[in-house]
Amino acid sequence: MSKIRDVASHAGVSTSTVSNVLNGRGNRMTKETLARVEAAIAELKYRPNSTARQLKTGHTPVLGLLVPSIANPMYGFIAREIETLAQERYGFRIMIGNTYRDKDKEARFFDDLMSHGVRGVIIISSLIDEQHFESAGERGQVVVSYDRRATPGVESGIDHVSVDNFEAARQATAHLIEKGHTRLAFVSAAGMTMSRREKINGFMAAAASAGLAASTQVIEGTPLNEYGDSMMSELGRIEAVALAGRKGSERPTGIVAVNDMMALGLMAGFREAGLSVPADVSVVGIDDVFLSALMHPALTTVRLPVPEMAHTIVERVMSRLADPAIPTGEFMFQPTLMVRASVAAPGRKSKRPPVKFLSKVFE
Repeated sequence: MSKIRDVASHAGVSTSTVSNVLNGRGNRMTKETLARVEAAIAELKYRPNSTARQLKTGHTPVLGLLVPSIANPMYGFIAREIETLAQERYGFRIMIGNTYRDKDKEARFFDDLMSHGVRGVIIISSLIDEQHFESAGERGQVVVSYDRRATPGVESGIDHVSVDNFEAARQATAHLIEKGHTRLAFVSAAGMTMSRREKINGFMAAAASAGLAASTQVIEGTPLNEYGDSMMSELGRIEAVALAGRKGSERPTGIVAVNDMMALGLMAGFREAGLSVPADVSVVGIDDVFLSALMHPALTTVRLPVPEMAHTIVERVMSRLADPAIPTGEFMFQPTLMVRASVAAPGRKSKRPPVKFLSKVFE
């Protein structure tokens, strides 16, 4: 089994330099030295002794990742990207907890992670109140918040990494308007988070700029239980059935969903009610989970740059663990519209190739 001095000898550096790399302090050396040490670690398959590291530093090589619900594949996607980078570059594992956007559950998770020596925590919350995050920071934990903007004028001691949710919803709405839709709706779950509020604002801004504010509505369905994020698709199905029961002129023809799982549920509900997407109603999601391109019709959605955001999240956690004096920051990423087949002009079918079936089974 390789030891740290073997890595140092192989890379032609001191053991302290290797230790700096292992503990996220690679910014203290040249890129060439960092690359040489990382190559030596990989070639010798070196794995640091986590027990010894904990005794020496007082914390474990583990990052906490708190998500609303892993049942939403978007959070699974984010978790995979974060874990891959944290493990491959820094030798850190990920401990995941489901918080269901409950403030008390989030606070208890911070306490539990602290008691286990976990000092770096990434949280996906977007709750309006984040004072419990600030308390964790005051106790020595490094916190990065995803999917939430920093509160203007407030020094929270927390890094914020997010997508421009206003722009994501604006792009989705503008696409529907460009296709000729004038009766628009934004469908979400009840319960206001910062990201949902920004999406609603983007939706309303696009509608207002097109003179469609009077024919625009926001629909907030009540979750079936407290685990709202894990029930988004079912809530979308229920809301679609209700919308399908409205009279023609009262039913929106173009819908922006708060996320892809809601959008996929809407599509299923319309199909159940006898309506066709996009011939009778067009649907746009936000996220671009892998399921979106596999649906029939494939879902038009707004892609979030998850790999890039995950990279920034991990680098911020590791940098500030290595040097607490590094100031916190806010990092905003831009979304991209992915045009597929779930949107067409009102009353018209989308132009997508017909489905072809094989007449023979090849062995």
